[in-house]
Amino acid sequence: MSTFSPRVLSGMQPTGNLHLGNYLGAMLNWIKMQETHETLYCVVDLHAITQAVSVWGGPQVLRKAILDVTAAYIACGLDPKKSIIFNQSQVAEHAELAWVFNCVARLGWLDRMTQFKEKAGKDKERASVGLYDYPVLMAADILIYKATHVPVGEDQKQHLELTRDIAQKFNLDFAEAIAADGHGEAFFPITDPVIQGPATRVMSLRDGTKKMSKSDPSDLSRINLTDSADDIAKKIRKAKTDADGLPSDPEGLKGRPEAENLVGIYAALAGKAVPEVLAEFGGGQFSAFKNALAELAVLKLAPIAGEMNRLLADPGYVEAVLKDGSERARAIAQPVMRDVRRIMGFVVS
Repeated sequence: MSTFSPRVLSGMQPTGNLHLGNYLGAMLNWIKMQETHETLYCVVDLHAITQAVSVWGGPQVLRKAILDVTAAYIACGLDPKKSIIFNQSQVAEHAELAWVFNCVARLGWLDRMTQFKEKAGKDKERASVGLYDYPVLMAADILIYKATHVPVGEDQKQHLELTRDIAQKFNLDFAEAIAADGHGEAFFPITDPVIQGPATRVMSLRDGTKKMSKSDPSDLSRINLTDSADDIAKKIRKAKTDADGLPSDPEGLKGRPEAENLVGIYAALAGKAVPEVLAEFGGGQFSAFKNALAELAVLKLAPIAGEMNRLLADPGYVEAVLKDGSERARAIAQPVMRDVRRIMGFVVS
């Protein structure tokens, strides 16, 4: 029987500013998990280049974005001593394992990926092969470290299912070689998603039916982690709501996406359950609730922008964090890749 030590991996793309949705949907959970698990948090720069250069901005923009996202990780509370913080492109094993997985995965699996269809739009013939193959690289990101748990947003669950399918097929296809090499019944774990918290899917402040996004043309749709206290308060107060007041129980939020979104944001920032928030504010007007939410958001988020600015004033420190993290990540990835080569039948010197 194969057993795998608990290990967590997750990452974010260095495209655009990180925002409240990234913080509540992922970062808070990451910070908690570094206290209880072995954790690796990656800046997924290889994923960033899967779209057009106009999206990721070219070499100078990408380099700055990698440093910005790393600074955001640290400013939000990730500790480089407790977690391995690194950028994907410095660990070549991600790309090498992705090629092996390209030969394990099946076209039919990738054809079912809804995120490719959404990003490619109607003109999918002009989309990059990398965008289509994105989920296979994501599987390699996870399994090169034999990660057992991945904190993901709802929109990434399908990709994680593909990771599980690839791991199962690899374990089955090469079962004999895996056992002969001393790895028991399975070489790769069947990774579990970790989706927690009252605001795992934070929606746009302008349209509660759409996810908060870096790419939304309206800056009022999101709260960036670099926003000033004044900007944070202004965006909360301008957030779209409906004509009704706040209900006293969660049932009253059904069919009211903007109200549900703002209550979920308050709950996540305050560390409370939604019923607790409604017990406090239910029956009142949105204006009073928005004022309370604005104050809470400024209290929790404004210090992050200040710490990011401090860190980015010393880019040498941020680069040193990535260098150290990449070296520690490679120390885990290299032996796994050597074993994969041996299992596959490649000559290993």
